[in-house]
Amino acid sequence: MAGMAGASPRLRARIAGFFWLVTFVAGVVALMSASARLAADLIATASYLVVTLLIYGLLKAVNRNLALLGVLVSLVGLAIGVLNRFDLTPFRLSPLVFFGFHCLLTGYLIFCSTFLPRVLGALMAFGGLGWLTFSSPSLAKYLAPYNLAPGMIAEGVLTLWLLVMGVNERRWLEQAGASAERSRTEP
Repeated sequence: MAGMAGASPRLRARIAGFFWLVTFVAGVVALMSASARLAADLIATASYLVVTLLIYGLLKAVNRNLALLGVLVSLVGLAIGVLNRFDLTPFRLSPLVFFGFHCLLTGYLIFCSTFLPRVLGALMAFGGLGWLTFSSPSLAKYLAPYNLAPGMIAEGVLTLWLLVMGVNERRWLEQAGASAERSRTEP
């Protein structure tokens, strides 16, 4: 990750898209193959950790504090997912709830950005609402499988956008510069 600091914002966005795609593929493998579930879950978790850090690196140009909150929420979700996988939690809370908050924050930051299309932000926020239905197991079960669609579609579209288009590098640099200037002038 240290080597990523010198990479262009567009390249970092494309790498984030790649790891988001790996997360999707590993997640599908985990759902479809009981024998490969543990390995696929761990690959998905590691990939989503990379996505979380790369997305933070991109979106901190919009609002560093909200982007950092997104990282923290995502990390809690990842930790709960791993703990749940090994039955190490005394409670069963779906990590999708935390990913829902992560998607809401990511969606808001994308919507406020100048370097990604606003529609991606709106889709991510809508997807986050779908993941938040997992805060109530009975609600999630009642809405299944329709509550999965918003998040899968939003994250899928963002993944493809990042892979193919990346970010508008000129606008990212402008927004990052303006954010750095605000940080210097704030008390």
